Amino acid sequence: MKAVVMIYTIKDLSDPLASYLKDDPVRPHIPHELRFGANRQVLALTEDNTVHAVVCARLCSIIPKDEQELLSDNSETPDTAVFYTIWSYHPGAGQKLIREGLKELQKAMPTIKRFVTLSPTTDMARRFHLKNGANVFRVNEESVNYEYIQL
Repeated sequence: MKAVVMIYTIKDLSDPLASYLKDDPVRPHIPHELRFGANRQVLALTEDNTVHAVVCARLCSIIPKDEQELLSDNSETPDTAVFYTIWSYHPGAGQKLIREGLKELQKAMPTIKRFVTLSPTTDMARRFHLKNGANVFRVNEESVNYEYIQL
């Protein structure tokens, strides 16, 4: 029997899958309630109803250099999806979530034209994003913006 793999949108804190936010290794200090609402997305890659990876994104009209810019952009007409944290529970799941999550967002929100990250300045983040087809858009004081162009 073939595994059922899907991208699941975690809608709010009452969703049972919202409990996985406690495992965020990149930005655990961002309050969970700030991850939901207008222009905010939390996606999970599930396989046979088991969570394999989670990503949080903010829809912006800018490419933020830091968390303050990320969290303060409340544009009514966002054109950029900013992925600011991702983690996985199984090898390769983060990579799959990035690919499938980008496609899902692009399909659901055709006004989103750019897909970037607000990533830590770590070698692990750099390897992950470059291996998955991103380019370095900008190196900031405390972060790096990687851009995914080809989906």
